[in-house]
Amino acid sequence: MDRVYNFSAGPSMLPLSVLEQAQRDLVCYPGAGCSVMEMSHRSHAYEAIISRAEDALRKLMQIPEDYAVLFLQGGASLQFSMVPMNLVKRGGTADYAVTGVFAKKALAEAKRWCCANAVSDGSLSGYTTIPNLTPDMLSPDASYLHITGNNTIYGTAYRTEPETNGIPLVADWSSAILSRVIDVNKYTLIYAGAQKNMGIAGVTVVILKKSAIPDEIDSVVPSMLQYKIMAETGSMYNTPPAFAIYVAGLVFQWVLDQGGVPALEKHNAEKAAILYSALDESKLFRPVTAKEFRSNMNVTFTLPDEKLTADFLRMAEERGLINIKGHRAVGGCRASIYNAMPTEGVVKLVECMRDFEKQVL
Repeated sequence: MDRVYNFSAGPSMLPLSVLEQAQRDLVCYPGAGCSVMEMSHRSHAYEAIISRAEDALRKLMQIPEDYAVLFLQGGASLQFSMVPMNLVKRGGTADYAVTGVFAKKALAEAKRWCCANAVSDGSLSGYTTIPNLTPDMLSPDASYLHITGNNTIYGTAYRTEPETNGIPLVADWSSAILSRVIDVNKYTLIYAGAQKNMGIAGVTVVILKKSAIPDEIDSVVPSMLQYKIMAETGSMYNTPPAFAIYVAGLVFQWVLDQGGVPALEKHNAEKAAILYSALDESKLFRPVTAKEFRSNMNVTFTLPDEKLTADFLRMAEERGLINIKGHRAVGGCRASIYNAMPTEGVVKLVECMRDFEKQVL
């Protein structure tokens, strides 16, 4: 069977060259005599793998030396708990901009630990916009403001960081990391699950200012959830997700080979423009999100009814265009066009949409 164009929101499409390299290394990693999945995480071979991955990511994102880079487990969802447990004293205050399902989940987890406030709530617009956020809306004693940079389910994204008037900024960039230039210096902490733009499921990258890592933490916080321990042990307090980190390192190198994040940002904007232009011109398909907040990673759109939607999805799958069904919270369709999605895949999707529209109208 030929490879298809996978528009899944995650786990997502990987660069073919990365898959081929992983295939070559799978049974016997060069110089190690065994697979990455078999080697000790304390071995020289693996220490080189994780070190190269960190170095490549630092280069790609221009991460300053006063920031730690951690490769953790538990997905971005575990960071919903880990962030407040490390950055807020128990019962303290943190602010959250609620712009979608995952932002809402992050807020709910934070409320288990501290006084977490929803300072903006996009539900009033059905999460089709990013509400404007100004410093006067923030709690003066907030330990941080948490944002979700790109909203996978609804297809919205921040264009610029909100002004916080000195309050530390924390962000979940899971579905857009490495797809656009992010100024790390504007953030105290960035976290991102790997399975969208950085590799396979199993590893989460955390980038945090070293000065924000607390020396002392509430004794109730488990060792595995303490940034200080993870930073001091080089992400190897326990056995790390070795193979996932290895694949992430391959993806980081692939991004470098493409010209780095600025080159991919340009390419992603071009891909998104092709798809959004087709949606704006269509008499059948309708984009979900407001123009000024559209994500270049997750494009959401609808058809007039469920039958037409099912018929279109069937036609798309027959053409090798898979995982376009929208999230149950939104319905309709969603095309996730992450870094590894080639322009050709987007063009074929647009061709399918136009052919379907001709059949229906």
